[in-house]
Amino acid sequence: MTAITDEYMQSMLAGIKPYCMVLLKPVANPAVENVQEILWEHGRRNFGLRADGKISIVAPVSKEADVAGLYIFNVSEEEAAEILKDDPAVKAGIFEFATYPCTSFQGDILK
Repeated sequence: MTAITDEYMQSMLAGIKPYCMVLLKPVANPAVENVQEILWEHGRRNFGLRADGKISIVAPVSKEADVAGLYIFNVSEEEAAEILKDDPAVKAGIFEFATYPCTSFQGDILK
């Protein structure tokens, strides 16, 4: 493991930034006919929010679980909630969500 100095930690902590983590949760037995069409538009919207810089990470969960996905938003918790209230899959009752304020380091990436 790489050795991390106190100075390095202090410099990293000085650049910490607020984000909003969102857990997307499936609704049990949604009464929706055109689920695949709605999920397609949900995905299209995710791409748009990502392109607009509102979302840094979109991470769908790839197995059946009590969580359907994770977002890291570059906006406040309140703005993330407002954005998600207009999501097609949330409006249709396929997903619900929970928001959590969090912090991270600018420039963190998935590899």
